[in-house]
Amino acid sequence: MRILLLGSGGQVGHELRRSLGLLGEVVALDHPCVDFAQPKTVASIVTSVSPDVIVNAAAYTAVDRAEQEPDLAHAVNAESVEALARCAAATRSLLVHFSTDYVYPGTGDRPWVESDPTGPLSTYGRTKLTGDDAIIRCGCRHVILRTSWVYASRGKNFVRTILRLAAERERLSVVDDQFGVPTAASFLADVSARVVERHQHDSGAPSGVFHAAPTGSTTWFGVAQAVLERARSRGVAFKLPQGGLTPCTTAEYPLPAARPKNSRLSVERLQRAFGVRCPDWREDLNRIVDELTEGAST
Repeated sequence: MRILLLGSGGQVGHELRRSLGLLGEVVALDHPCVDFAQPKTVASIVTSVSPDVIVNAAAYTAVDRAEQEPDLAHAVNAESVEALARCAAATRSLLVHFSTDYVYPGTGDRPWVESDPTGPLSTYGRTKLTGDDAIIRCGCRHVILRTSWVYASRGKNFVRTILRLAAERERLSVVDDQFGVPTAASFLADVSARVVERHQHDSGAPSGVFHAAPTGSTTWFGVAQAVLERARSRGVAFKLPQGGLTPCTTAEYPLPAARPKNSRLSVERLQRAFGVRCPDWREDLNRIVDELTEGAST
């Protein structure tokens, strides 16, 4: 089995190289080898590789900058994704694609299910939804994995930022009225491998949209608390004192792009369809914090 992995240099892409490598030959490409800002070039890349499976981890994810660069965000998240979907339909390849909680309007307080109405609040969310819709409309065999609050032990993410800021500052405020689920890139990679393996051996394997995230929920403030508590339990000392982390509201921390207040995702459909174990969000978080603070104790 030949797998084309796009966006291999990102947080999720890095982990996908590990998980997919156990299933077959992985052709891992990233910018500048493939430029999603130029949708017309995407088809030639797929044709040259001739994959059985396309796993797309490439995306425009600069949520706030997208408000000033809507055309670029649309080219990467929508037009190039549609080109991929057309190629997958023509070659009968499986397309695994990553989407986001930002496609939902963020209202209410219950976890979103895949059949709920969408209603993105930002340019980023709208372009990602357009990409999702294009995949579905093209009719290719596909699995769209919508996830939230992705982090890893490498790259730019909230967990690494909190550890850095705690080492630099004596006071730190974090938003406490947005609810969601922090998701490790390694978890997404393992889920993707499970999906690909199932489709490899079962022509009737489930397709469509699935939520992929751990169980439970918290706020950004709750994530920050958990990160610092875990690090301190391992003997890590910060400039930020106990009590130096304080909650704030979204209104007190304005950003160019609106964020959904409720990003909770129900993962029941994924668990039923693929037998995936979705652990409590603290499990992966503790492991990643341990990796990031290895050798940092005092």
